Amino acid sequence: QLQLAESGGGSVQAGGSLRLSCTVSGNAYLMGWFRQAPGQAREGVACIYNTGATYYADSVKGRFTISQDNAKNTLYLQMNVLKPEDTAVYYCAARRDYGSVNPLREYPYDAWGQGTQVTVSS
Repeated sequence: QLQLAESGGGSVQAGGSLRLSCTVSGNAYLMGWFRQAPGQAREGVACIYNTGATYYADSVKGRFTISQDNAKNTLYLQMNVLKPEDTAVYYCAARRDYGSVNPLREYPYDAWGQGTQVTVSS
């Protein structure tokens, strides 16, 4: 079972930037960032395969960038031009094994971090 731990959340004004980090205890086939705003379902934000292929939710395309440093076993989410609607608890997730999946859905992932709060004020 992979172990994940996020860091880097915080409060920022609209238009600002934050970078989230997620340390992983091992190798994963697929890793992703999800978020959950109060009263809403958790949604996929961005994901990256071990090949380097990336996918983004339409709401964050052009503003967020997912990346990974395999040497450090760390996943990142660079968030720019933040909006109040980006306010949520952000989770990183990992899937260890190969599979044909929808990478922005929750079901393919078998390990989750504890979450980190991101608050964007207007």
